[in-house]
Amino acid sequence: MANNNQQSEKLADRMYDTSDYKKKDNMSQGFATTHEQVSDAYTEGTVDGVMENVAGKDIPLQRKGYEK
Repeated sequence: MANNNQQSEKLADRMYDTSDYKKKDNMSQGFATTHEQVSDAYTEGTVDGVMENVAGKDIPLQRKGYEK
């Protein structure tokens, strides 16, 4: 059980690092992907499913597969 706790603590202490984009292990790739998604959402500044193109026109994002 102690080994499981040590492994869990090691994982819990891990944080995103820019080098995660270059690493091949699952955890690093997960951190890199999540960082990219959060960065995109933060930069876009919206949660309404609309993205603004370079000309300032709103483009609705596809929600196919997510609508009920």
